[in-house]
Amino acid sequence: MSLSASFEKKTYQFKRPSGTSRGILTEKHAWIIQITDLENPNDIGVGECSIIPGLSPDFQSLEAYEAKVTEVVKQVSFYAENRELLRPFPSIYFGLEMALLDLKNKGKALFFENDFTKGKKEIPINGLVWMGDFDFMQEQIFEKIQAGFTCIKLKIGAIHFEKELELLAQIRTKYDKDIITIRVDANGAFSPDEALSKLNLLSELDIHSIEQPIKQGQWTEMKSLCARTPLPIALDEELIGVHDMSRKKELLDTIQPQYIILKPSLVGGFKGTHEWIELATDLNIPWWITSALESNIGLNAIAQFTAEFDNDLPQGLGTGALYTNNEPSQLFIENGYLHYRSD
Repeated sequence: MSLSASFEKKTYQFKRPSGTSRGILTEKHAWIIQITDLENPNDIGVGECSIIPGLSPDFQSLEAYEAKVTEVVKQVSFYAENRELLRPFPSIYFGLEMALLDLKNKGKALFFENDFTKGKKEIPINGLVWMGDFDFMQEQIFEKIQAGFTCIKLKIGAIHFEKELELLAQIRTKYDKDIITIRVDANGAFSPDEALSKLNLLSELDIHSIEQPIKQGQWTEMKSLCARTPLPIALDEELIGVHDMSRKKELLDTIQPQYIILKPSLVGGFKGTHEWIELATDLNIPWWITSALESNIGLNAIAQFTAEFDNDLPQGLGTGALYTNNEPSQLFIENGYLHYRSD
């Protein structure tokens, strides 16, 4: 197969500023790769290279990142055959992998044919509550519940911890754990010394799980925390930058988390995600998949991939309405489930 490729840099605008542990986001950059088979030039495969500054391990600057994307599209046939060279660039790996798979399926944005893409299956998802002040977070929580979500995920660490406990307690006053599942994401906000005491307080509110309570890279401290925690811990950032299978296995064997969370743009696309799933399954560690603020191009691919697995846990795929200038999509959300419009 003789290939040619190009890319377009896109800047997506958030509908409203969105608070994360890495600051307030108002826009999101992505590089959209298009690959053509020169023997069948009407078929074009599209993939998204999506980054989050401060989190994506392959992003240092716009100039350096775009230079690497340029190199890959100029030598697309080489990189298509030697994708392992892109392991240190997980978001670019994923964009290339996505585009090649789309091309293989005739450029129809149909990456995996399954019951989800046939409109026969839906994916349970959590409703995401962004960081902000007390009133803003409270507003989002009850918007999500009114919209039919039964699993709510709150990013914590933006306001005083006692105020966050108050927010969570408000949910629990109205809805018990059998009605509303609550997940929290600390993004490494707790110090190892204070983490256990904070987890004890959170556990009193019947929290389902907490993502990354302490910063990644502290395997000994995280292992101790996972062994003593009163509520399940899910590793997220901890998995980023770990590419080698033996190192992945070592991480899971050492820390023994209760869950892992997988973002394809940050862990090396479908292949990297699949490797983590295989290892986690062998160790009886449950997992779920989340988007990393991709546009609808990447979100569509991730959702189709997620549907390949028999996983009833709510996934983190409810980000399709983030942007004012998002791409058209066959995905839609209804009562806390992600659907694919197959017609």
